[in-house]
Amino acid sequence: MEISNFVQIDEDSRESKYQQIVKSIIHNIAIGNLEMDEKIPSINSFSEELYVSRDTVEKAYNILKERNVISSIRGKGFYIARTKLISKINILFLVNKLSSYKMRIYNSFVNGMGANAQTDLHIYHCDETLFLNLLTKHKSSYDYYVIMPHFKTEKLQHVSMTETVSLALKKIPENKLILMDNALESDENEIITVYQDFENDVYTALKLGIQKLSKYKRVVLVYPRESVYPYPRRIWRGIGKFCGEYQFDFEVLDEIYDDIIMKKDDLFIIIEESDLVNFITQAREQEYVLGEDIGVISYNDTPLKSLFGISVVSTDFDIMGETAAKMILNKERGRFKVPFNFIDRDSI
Repeated sequence: MEISNFVQIDEDSRESKYQQIVKSIIHNIAIGNLEMDEKIPSINSFSEELYVSRDTVEKAYNILKERNVISSIRGKGFYIARTKLISKINILFLVNKLSSYKMRIYNSFVNGMGANAQTDLHIYHCDETLFLNLLTKHKSSYDYYVIMPHFKTEKLQHVSMTETVSLALKKIPENKLILMDNALESDENEIITVYQDFENDVYTALKLGIQKLSKYKRVVLVYPRESVYPYPRRIWRGIGKFCGEYQFDFEVLDEIYDDIIMKKDDLFIIIEESDLVNFITQAREQEYVLGEDIGVISYNDTPLKSLFGISVVSTDFDIMGETAAKMILNKERGRFKVPFNFIDRDSI
């Protein structure tokens, strides 16, 4: 096969030659010029046919292999591995943990992008090394890189960014980088950023409920100070700021301990769902009535919390994903702060 009949290189294009090769091969698969299991030229042969360097062809082939568009068999060569419709937009989605909240963002983003995009999800567990390895492995393989920047220190505390990660992100073109969930202070307007403002969001949301919350004497924040998936300390600061302004006694616990002493007119604000379950169980055992004797607010909403009448302070995860997708499709730039809500239910 004379692949040069199908693949053309535009010397005047601002697009790199290896990307031109990638897009051209994908296009020719989509229109039927290249078929499943069809053999394509070796790297050396392709290089000679197109008058481009061997490194250029090798880079293009590596990207196509990462996307499972082509495969290689040792001693035999390269073959077309995929003939179904190839997505025009390929997206790498790096999320710090696999939780119901993160999956809501991911699913709303995928739905917003529609059928014309392929979004590959990878979890880096707040680990800097794993994140950098994933980014290096998939370098130059995608049209867009969607990243939720949440990392942990050796002491299992939250940090939004590290120096090494910052340097790695600067290698991604600004028009290809999307930051979600967590904004960075050094963000430029050219980077799409769809975020929540942890400290000010929780502070403002609690203020919206002050009329009902004022009946409580003490606020107890259940915040895991050391966690495999740590939470931003800004949440703690925002709740502390609210308590100081409205003169609540303020206490912080690492978890809901077994046989915890609860007092009437306490308001618990709970971050982890496991702590919420333990709290409700013990409140019932101690015959406290939620919303009357004792109150509880959970951080981040779920359908089950709605079903069981648990009041929450929460960002709108669906809007976060939908907005990021819309900005990509409309080629918009800049920052968008997602709405954060106080949802009053029966538990306060």
